[in-house]
Amino acid sequence: MKTLLTLGKSNTKTAKTADRVEQAILHLAPATLGGRQNVCSYASEQCIDACLNLSGLGIMDSVQRARIARTQLLFDDRETFLEILCKDIDRLRKRAAKKSLLPVVRLNGTSDILWERMPVTVDGVTYASVMDRYTDVQFYDYTKIPTKHRRNLPSNYHITFSLSENNQAAALEALLAGVNVAVVFDSETLPSTYFGRPVINGSSSDLRYEDPSGVVVGLCAKGKAKKIRGTADGFIRAASIPWRAAA
Repeated sequence: MKTLLTLGKSNTKTAKTADRVEQAILHLAPATLGGRQNVCSYASEQCIDACLNLSGLGIMDSVQRARIARTQLLFDDRETFLEILCKDIDRLRKRAAKKSLLPVVRLNGTSDILWERMPVTVDGVTYASVMDRYTDVQFYDYTKIPTKHRRNLPSNYHITFSLSENNQAAALEALLAGVNVAVVFDSETLPSTYFGRPVINGSSSDLRYEDPSGVVVGLCAKGKAKKIRGTADGFIRAASIPWRAAA
């Protein structure tokens, strides 16, 4: 395996900001599809059903085989996996430098792994994580892992909590901790507020680290999720139903 990262220009959403950043995404086989450990340990049933794994180029068998192979390499030979990952990031940084752009990496394109806890060794030097190795690279991810498990993140790693049908309490805790929350709605017409916070349109860009703090990031259902009816408390939220705090 020669490469792990997929260039952002191959994704419709991330391609929108190709004039500002040089971006790449790591796509693994989500949940247990890789035949190893669950790479989405907090994924809910509805989240798995609506997963974007099969959206876009993901529908191709060759793409799915590649994602499975990457996932298995991560668990079967982590040293080689991280070596390839670092070489990919090195190339990304060089391309970004030539264009005077910011190198940006999203490691959890179709996974939810605690990358900040995975040490990496480069040229005989061990770093706490890939973020600590590449301090000039902006990393970001969506996550369903409760914020209490993700404290003291590297300064160049931004996370946005992802709402599901079974983690609303954790989402509210995330907001209180200063972490934005992404909510998937069933309409392109987003509510002005949700959870008592302003809602911003998260579909115009995927660069979540640019979002103001203290907001809900409204996303429109895509792929299989478009066929799921929005509800007041599901993974896909009904934009027409206002959120009300419990009495």
